This record gives sequence, C-alpha cells and structure tokens, in this order.
Amino acid sequence: MPGPHRRDALPILHDRLPFHLWTDPRLNRLLGILPLDRDDWLRVDEVYGPQMAERARLIATIPDKVHALLPEARAAAAELYAMIAQHLPGLGFQRHGGDWLCPDGRRVADDPAHPLLTLGHLVQEDLCLLQPGPDGSHRLTGAILCFPASWTLSQKIGRSLLDIHVPVPSYGPNIAARVQRLFDAIRPEQPLWRGNVLDYADPALYQPRLEGEARPAGEGKKAYIRSERQCLLRLPQSRAVVFSIHTYQVHRATLSPEAEAGFRARSHPA
Repeated sequence: MPGPHRRDALPILHDRLPFHLWTDPRLNRLLGILPLDRDDWLRVDEVYGPQMAERARLIATIPDKVHALLPEARAAAAELYAMIAQHLPGLGFQRHGGDWLCPDGRRVADDPAHPLLTLGHLVQEDLCLLQPGPDGSHRLTGAILCFPASWTLSQKIGRSLLDIHVPVPSYGPNIAARVQRLFDAIRPEQPLWRGNVLDYADPALYQPRLEGEARPAGEGKKAYIRSERQCLLRLPQSRAVVFSIHTYQVHRATLSPEAEAGFRARSHPA
C-alpha cells in the first residue's frame, strides 16, 4: 500500500490562485482579516476530484495522522457536520438514500456518527475546532487535517493558540493576545477569512513537519506556490470556533513576470 509521502502521483495543481496575497494590501499585512460571505465559505473548485481522491487515500492509510477529536469537542463536531450538510446542496451535492452524491460522482455515506472523518470525504476544506480551555485561551480540540502545511496534528492537538505557534518567530505574546481577542470576538453571524502563501519544492499536499524541522523552499521551475484560504466561524450552539483551510497550489512558472517579481519581493509571506 503506498505510504502518505507517495511520489508516484502527478501533482494536484490549480489553474490559478484565487488571490495574490502579496499584491493585495488588505491581505498582505499582519493577520490580514476580512469579512466572509457565509454563502462563499465552502468551495468546490477545478481540482475537487483529485484533491478528494488524495484525501480519501490519506484517511484510508493514515487515519490517526489526519484526524483527531478530543471528547470535549464531540458536540461541536456534530454541530459542524449538521451545518455543512445544510450547505452541501448549494455546492452540487445530492442526497441518495443514506448517501451523499458528490460533484465528482462519488457516493459518501451520510454518517454523522463520525462527523469529521465523513466531512473529510465530502469537502476540500480541512477543518479544525478550537474551544476555550480553563484559562480562556482557545485550544485545538479536533481536526480533519489532510493537507497540513508544515505542521503535525498529533503534536498540536490539545494545545493553545500560543503553544501551537511556538515555532513561528513573529508569533510572540503581543500577537498571541491579538489573536486571542480576535477569537473571542468572532460572532456566528459574521465569519472572517484570511490568506497565506508559501513556496515548496515538493508539490505533495500532505506536508506534515515537527517543530524545528526545516522546510525546503523551491526556486524557478522546481517551485510550487501554495496558498491557503483560511476561514474562521463561530458555531452558535457549542460556541466553538471553526478554522477551515482550503488549499490552492500552482506551479510557480504559471505566474506572470509581474506576479513573480512581487512574490520574490514580498514582505509578509505567511
């Protein structure tokens, strides 16, 4: 059975990035938070089929590495499943008996008993649940994370926002306090989103790394640009915060000369 770091498959690439963070002053600043239209939260794009096939492979081969759910997050996961189920018909999904018929023709059992694992077979977004701990700081309490960008779920589950971001040099106490205030202020009726951008030599979507482990950067025709559309929503009943991640990736050679020059000169890459 192929392992999670399989290299025999063609890279899964988008036609283009939905935004160039490094040229958008609204996004290319600290935090870079913008309001989100709830109807535009989840997306089905041109690589839905290949990304979902890769998600299914990862869930089948390494479920304990891409999924975690602490007991205190079970109610939030069930609430998230019900919320996303309401969105699915508008994204091209259809119900057939006890299954969902997906836009790529797959059938996925409607299984709310395993909410995050089932959602991992339905939507392109990775989904993380964060809830306040005893000290009020939000902790990662559950996730389906098939496409990690240089972090490892098993190392982060149960940890606070500050502890999760320990390896990030710019994420000091001042930034941590700002992020915590942001999480505290999220309202169910007003979700938010931000973006990031990274360059990779390896186009694999499953890119876990432990704290302190170096990530190789690519250059020229060997490089790929990976950009995440990260959304933040408050679940109205459990009050958990959902952090969703839609991963886009293109070959760097597809950038225009102007976009490439801007990418090289970017001052806030992530």
